[in-house]
Amino acid sequence: QLQASGGGLVQAGESLRLSCAASGGTFRNLDAGWFRQAPGKERVFVARVSRSGNRTSYAVSAKGRFTIPRDNAKSTVYPQMNKLEPDDTGVYHCAASWRSGSNYPEDFGSWGPGTLVTVSS
Repeated sequence: QLQASGGGLVQAGESLRLSCAASGGTFRNLDAGWFRQAPGKERVFVARVSRSGNRTSYAVSAKGRFTIPRDNAKSTVYPQMNKLEPDDTGVYHCAASWRSGSNYPEDFGSWGPGTLVTVSS
């Protein structure tokens, strides 16, 4: 199971660090992804980190502002979001995938409840 936390209300330009903690012993063997769902919109890819932590992938909107380090010893991923913008507002979901290198939501089989991030202008 995956549990996301760290969301909140911030002003544009500020930062937030989210976290996603996994239970069970297989997290180190899975890619971890973050997806955002804004009100009334589809879930979109934000960032992914490989199972080893040495490869990452970001949506164009997140590149240069977000990072997604992981600590496999703690089975946790720590997305860091900097220079937040109002368009970053939404519920952020973490997910895990056995499939390596995919950014598609349908390739992620394990999902956790999201954490809400609201960025005011």
